[in-house]
Amino acid sequence: MPAQAVDDSGAALNALVRARLAEDAGAPAEALSALTALASHAPQMPGLRGRMLEQAIEAGDLVAARSAAAQLWAGGDRRFDAQLVLLVDAMRRSDWKGARAYLAGHGGSGGGDAIARLIQPAISSWIDVGTREADAERHLIAAFGRGQPEPAMAMEAALVRLASGRTAEAIALTDETMLTDRTSQLVALRLVASLRRAGQEEAAGRLRQRIALAAGSREDPLLLLPDQPVSTPRGGVAHWLALLADGLSRTPNGSRKLPVLFARASFWLNDQDLTVRSALVEALDRNGQGVEATALLASAKGEIPPVLAMRRAELLADAGDMAGAAKLADTAAAGEPPVRSLLVRFADLARRADDPRAAARAYERLEASLGDGAEDAALRGSLLIARAELLLQAGDWEAAKPLMEKAVALRPNDATVLNFVGYSALERRHEVPQSLARIEAAWRQEPQSPAITDSLGWAYFLTGRVAEAVPLLEKAQQGDSANPVIIEHLGDAYWQAGRKYQARYVWRAAALLAEADMATRLAAKIRDGLTPATVAP
Repeated sequence: MPAQAVDDSGAALNALVRARLAEDAGAPAEALSALTALASHAPQMPGLRGRMLEQAIEAGDLVAARSAAAQLWAGGDRRFDAQLVLLVDAMRRSDWKGARAYLAGHGGSGGGDAIARLIQPAISSWIDVGTREADAERHLIAAFGRGQPEPAMAMEAALVRLASGRTAEAIALTDETMLTDRTSQLVALRLVASLRRAGQEEAAGRLRQRIALAAGSREDPLLLLPDQPVSTPRGGVAHWLALLADGLSRTPNGSRKLPVLFARASFWLNDQDLTVRSALVEALDRNGQGVEATALLASAKGEIPPVLAMRRAELLADAGDMAGAAKLADTAAAGEPPVRSLLVRFADLARRADDPRAAARAYERLEASLGDGAEDAALRGSLLIARAELLLQAGDWEAAKPLMEKAVALRPNDATVLNFVGYSALERRHEVPQSLARIEAAWRQEPQSPAITDSLGWAYFLTGRVAEAVPLLEKAQQGDSANPVIIEHLGDAYWQAGRKYQARYVWRAAALLAEADMATRLAAKIRDGLTPATVAP
C-alpha cells in the first residue's frame, strides 16, 4: 500500500473517532471540525455529508450547513433539513425564485412530509409577498381545503395581507377569526404590533382585548415578550418557524432535533426577533446545549426583557451558579406591576439557592398582588402553604401553623392542602386526631395519589392501626418506588407488624436513595431494629 494511502487511512480513522466522541459528548462544533477533517481524507464516505449537516445545524454554523446541504441536494438526497437550510439561505439573499424551487423540491424522504404541511403554506405566502404576487395569503387560507383555516393560519394570513398593503382586508380577516389556542394568540400579538405600526390603533386595540380575554393574562413566557411587528418575508418566516420550534420544545417526549432545526433556521433569518431568540434558547436547552443557550442570551444586544433574564437565571442555576442565578432572578422579578409567573420562578430559584428569605419575599409580593376573586383566593391558599413550608424548614412551627390554617379555610376541599397541613402536624405529633381526619378527607378525594396514600398509611401507623397501615404503604410504594420516605415508612410498618425480615430488606432499599440524617437512621434500624428513637419522622 502506498505510504500516502496509509497516512490518509490513519488520519481518516482518527478524525472519525474524534467526531464520534464529540457527538456523544454533545459538542457539535468539535464534531463538525472532526467531520470536516474526515471529509478531506474520505470524501465519499456514506452518510458523511448528512452528519456534517446535522452537526452544523446544532453548532449554528450556517456556512458549513449550507455547504453540506448543497452537496446532499446536488447528489439527489433531498432530505428535509437540507431543504430548509437551502431555502433559508435563498431567502437571506432575497432569491425568491430559488426559495420557491427549494420549497417545491422536497423528495419526501426523512419523514418531512407531515412537518412540511405545517411550514409550506406560511413560507409560500411570504415568498409571494417577496415577489409581490396577488393574493399571497391564499396558501394559508387553502391549507385546510374548503373548511375554515386554523386560527393561527388565519392570523398569519392577516399578517401577509397587511405586509402586502391590503390593510382593510387584513382587518376584516382579523375581526372574523376566533382565537382558540395558544399559537393563534401568539400570532395575533405580532399582528397587533404590525397594525399599530401601520397606524391602525383602533383595529389593534380590538384585537388586543380579544387576546387578553382568550389568554386570561400575559403569563405565558412568549406573551411576556415585547410586541414586535412582522412586515417582511424574512421576518414572517422567521417568526412562524420560531413558534413551531417553541411548541415542539414544550411537547413532552418529543423530538430534540427538530426544534433545533426550526429555531436555527428562524434565527438565521432574523436574529433580532425576541421570539426567535427565545425559541432557540428552549430548543438548545432541550437538546442538552444549556451552555450555548446561556451564551445566546448573554450575547443579545442591549438589555433583554425580564422574562428572558429569568430564563438566563434558570440556566445559570442548572449550570451550578446558584448565587449568580438568584441575583439575576431577583432583578428580573422586581418590575412593576409585578408579574406573577416571574415571582413564582424567582421563589423557586431562591429555594434552590437555599435562600428562604428571598423566596419568602417573592411569595409576599405575589400575595400582595392578588385580588378577591375565586381564582386569586385559590392561589392565595397555595402561597400560604409555600410560605408555611419555608417556616417549617426553619423549624418555626408556631409561625407556620396560622398560615396553614388560613390555607385550609380558603381551600377546605383541596386534597393537596389538606394532606400537607395534616401531614405537617402529624410529623410533629401535633393534634393527631384532627390531622388524621384531614388526611382521610384528602385521600377520599385522591386515593390514587402515592403521597396522600403514604400520609394516610403513616397516620394509621402512628395511631396504632398497623394492620390498616401496611396495605396503604405498600400501595404508596408501588406508586412511587423511588421515594425513600415512603420506603422507610413501609419498613417501619413491616417491623411493627412482626415482618422483620421484610422490614430490613425495605430499609436497605431506602438506604440506597437516602441522604444525611435518613441514611444514619436507616443504618441504625438495619443494625438494631426499630426503636422509639429511630422511627421515621
